Amino acid sequence: MPRKNAKRCRILVTAGPTREWLDPVRFITNPSTGVMGYEIARAAKRAGHAVTLLSGPTVLKCPPGIRFIPFETTEQLEQLLGREFGRHDVLFMTAAVGDYTPVYLGKHKIKRRSTLTVRFKQTPDLLAKLSRVKKNQIIVGFCLETEHLAANAVRKLRKKNLDFIVANYLGNGTQPFGSGLTNVIVISKSGWEKEFNKITKSRLARQLLRCLCREPF
Repeated sequence: MPRKNAKRCRILVTAGPTREWLDPVRFITNPSTGVMGYEIARAAKRAGHAVTLLSGPTVLKCPPGIRFIPFETTEQLEQLLGREFGRHDVLFMTAAVGDYTPVYLGKHKIKRRSTLTVRFKQTPDLLAKLSRVKKNQIIVGFCLETEHLAANAVRKLRKKNLDFIVANYLGNGTQPFGSGLTNVIVISKSGWEKEFNKITKSRLARQLLRCLCREPF
């Protein structure tokens, strides 16, 4: 586990969206750009840590010196986390993982019709699964809410046994996607919280790394 003044940690970062395929040419996804995860990976590498970046589909280039593994689906990410989590000290779970996936994957392109009904099933709760098997690792979760930001974030923090959660709010003109300024609340398992308003994601990434050393903001 990282300690204050630790020189080198093994940091695992997930970033970007997942894709859940409907047929060979269509999928369900979300607006995640991966910027937050890539900034964390970059900041961690610059701080001297060993970094592995698991990335969903984005237009971003992996920062130099970082071990990079791509994924598309939640199932693929689950397999990668099962292999990589135990080898790392810290997980930043910034990836926007789809909560649902189609029950059936069409073998051929679905033809245009007046209506279409698609049945979905829940995807595995990856953070909850990892929290049950973690030993000394630190898990930093992320959430995006459209209401009751702090309350929903604390609920997720406790339910999934996270060490920290970074809560983003979508609404009232705030836009957490992309490379613009963002507003977040960081909440720790021990109960403290810190609000950041109109902060760049590169600066936020550096601030989040300070959490690992238990340093004050």
